[in-house]
Amino acid sequence: MKNKHLYGLISLLCLFVLLLSFTPAFGASEQFKGKIFDPGMLKPVDSKTNLKVGVKAPDFSLPSLSGGTVTLNDYKGKKNIVLSFVPAAWTPVCSDQWPGYNLLKEFFDRHDTILLGITADNIPTLHAWTREMGELWFPVLSDFWPHGAVSKKYGVLRSNGVSERALFVINKKGIIRYIDVHDINTRPNLEILLKEIEKLGK
Repeated sequence: MKNKHLYGLISLLCLFVLLLSFTPAFGASEQFKGKIFDPGMLKPVDSKTNLKVGVKAPDFSLPSLSGGTVTLNDYKGKKNIVLSFVPAAWTPVCSDQWPGYNLLKEFFDRHDTILLGITADNIPTLHAWTREMGELWFPVLSDFWPHGAVSKKYGVLRSNGVSERALFVINKKGIIRYIDVHDINTRPNLEILLKEIEKLGK
């Protein structure tokens, strides 16, 4: 048991070191050069969620970039879930954040956790944007129509119609175990997210 815990900590540390090598916020990766819209510094948070840790996560169904729809409750009893709301395609921080999760696939698999990426952009926009990122292992979902309805349900729809940069960690029972409505100008702390996912197995 001690060795298993040590392996987990070493893996966590290795992942963290890899993630530190990523480009800083507002410095999108090389493949996006000349294609990214820089919105400048924005109001860090522009909404207030009424959801709390310990409550049931609101169900939803959204169209997936890969076709069909994804329904939150379909994972109930099967997978832990991380919802990653990001504000907009073709912007600097978002264009670094989601590719960063590709480094974490093994960690997510080991902890029986799926990540769902959500943005209020439409499917054609998401198609073009994610093709620049390279293949993402997690479903990318469009909250475009009714516009921002799921973001609003989770209390993270900003006054300008985009979502906050927010993370919700949900256990297999469908209960929210962690919420981070983050400063829109910076990427969420991945070390904290990994620790919160680890807690789901305890």
